[in-house]
This record gives sequence, C-alpha cells and structure tokens, in this order.
Amino acid sequence: MKLKLKNVFLAYFLVSIAGLLYALVQLAAEQLRQKDLRISQLQADLRRPPPAPAQPPEPEALPTIYVVTPTYARLVQKAELVRLSQTLSLVPRLHWLLVEDAEGPTPLVSGLLAGSGLLFTHLAVLTPKAQRLREGEPGWVRPRGVEQRNRALDWLRSGGGAVGGEKDPPPAGTRGVVYFADDDNTYSRELFEEMRWTRGVSVWPVGLVGGLRFEGPRVQDGRVVGFHTAWEPNRPFPVDMAGFAVALPLLLAKPSAQFDATAPRGHLESSLLSHLVDPKDLEPRAANCTRVLVWHTRTEKPKMKQEEQLQRQGRGSDPAVEAGDKRPLC
Repeated sequence: MKLKLKNVFLAYFLVSIAGLLYALVQLAAEQLRQKDLRISQLQADLRRPPPAPAQPPEPEALPTIYVVTPTYARLVQKAELVRLSQTLSLVPRLHWLLVEDAEGPTPLVSGLLAGSGLLFTHLAVLTPKAQRLREGEPGWVRPRGVEQRNRALDWLRSGGGAVGGEKDPPPAGTRGVVYFADDDNTYSRELFEEMRWTRGVSVWPVGLVGGLRFEGPRVQDGRVVGFHTAWEPNRPFPVDMAGFAVALPLLLAKPSAQFDATAPRGHLESSLLSHLVDPKDLEPRAANCTRVLVWHTRTEKPKMKQEEQLQRQGRGSDPAVEAGDKRPLC
C-alpha cells in the first residue's frame, strides 16, 4: 500500500513538473511573440516617412505690431535708430511709426527709414517750447516724447500728417497691438512675439530701470497682484514705458486715451493706461513676468572736446560724412 501511494505521489509530482515546464515554455514563447511584434512595429515606424513639421502661421495671419518710437536730433541719434531698426527687421508683421521731435522730416531720419526695409510711417511734431527741457535740467524734470507718442496715436485713429512711408491708418477691424519703444532701449526679438496676441493690455518686467535690476509686475496664479518697484509704488500703474503693450482695437475704442504732458513725474504711463484698463485685468507675459526681455539702456553721451576745438579752428569733421546730428557743437 505504501508503495502504491509513493508511486501515485511520484506520478503527481512528475505531472506537475511537466505542467509547470509547459507553462514556462508557453510564457517564454508568448514573450518572444510580443518581442517579435514590437520589433515589427518599430521597423514599420522606421520605414514610415516622418510627419511634416508644424508650419508657423503665415505672416498675413499674424496681428500687426505697431511700434511707436519718438526720436530727436543728437549725436547718437543715427546709431540708436540703426540698432533699433535692425532689431525690428527680425520681427514679422511689424509697422514702425517713427515720430521726430521736429517741425518736419530730417534727411537723416528719412534716409534711414528708406533704407531700413521696414514697413514704416514717418511723422513729425515739434514739442512746444514750454514743455522742452531747459539747459542744465535733468531729464526726469519734464517728460520727453509726449507730443510724438500722441501724434502716433492720432495717426492710428484717423491718419493724416504722415511725411513719409505708409500714409493710411489701419483699416477698420485690423488685428494689432501698439508698443511704445524708445530709441535707446535694448529689445529681445522674443519680446515682440510675447506681445503680439495681446487682448487688452499686456505687461512684463523691464531691466535696469528705477534704480533696480528690474521693475515689473508681481504675478500670482496667472494674475497681476502688485508691482516690484522702489519709487512711488502707489502710482496707479508703476510700470516703465517699455513694459506694456495695448491692443489696437482697445486704443481705437477709447479715442480720448492719450499721454498727459502735465502728469506728475513718473505718472506718464498711468495717464494713458488709466483710460484703458483696470490693474487687475493686466495680462502678464514673459513667463508670468519672470523673464526680462527689454532693458532700459542709455547710450553714453559722447565727449566731443577735440571736435569742438577743431571746429573753433575751422577744421571740424567733414559735415558731408553722415555720422549723426550735424549741428555745430560750439
């Protein structure tokens, strides 16, 4: 009896081992089949042509960026405008509104615009004498460029007065954004793409301004909740001129919105923006205002002592060689 039970147990054990081996063989075979299938799929993927890369929108489909630049005659004027124009030439669908602080167009600016390759409108308006800086006054005493920026706003709304380039204002329904770009700042090309799809008023930080590494909005959960600034933080909009852009339809819908030449120091930007938007509705750009893409740089005023000395001797630099403002230094 014991021998019979032993045989039964042995037979059961052998059958179990055989079943286990069979299961392992089947499992290995299934894994091999899955591996072969995966290899076949990979080979098919390799033979399949790659998908076409995503095409950027055609320039005609992009909203137009209207860049407003006031400028005035000085030795570094041409150098500043050449640098700015070459940055702007990298940006598609851009219209440059260059406004001279002068009674009419100057040959220097007209020639530069004609050779820039940019779509432009050339305007000119002289700052009233009462608003001009007096000899020896620091630049912050009186706001500069007010008449010129407002002249550009007038052109956008109703046209007229252009002395060169495109004469007609944007037609009704034009999608666009307006940016006030001084001629002495430094701009990243990325900045213009950040502002292009502005719906109301978009904002971002500005570097090297207000005595700080940067000034700009403070953002929480995608909304502007305050401003990083040291000087008069209670201003309605404590932002730099280079730190915001306005949707063209919004400007056209608010015909009374313009810059106020009598605004207190540092309130020029607020004098326009207060007519357009509530601070809580500002649209943060540049990775929620964590990236600086524009810098408030200033070109050092050239020292011209040797030039002045030569001019007194009647041996000054040849005025036929265009380098900048040709007015006598002494």
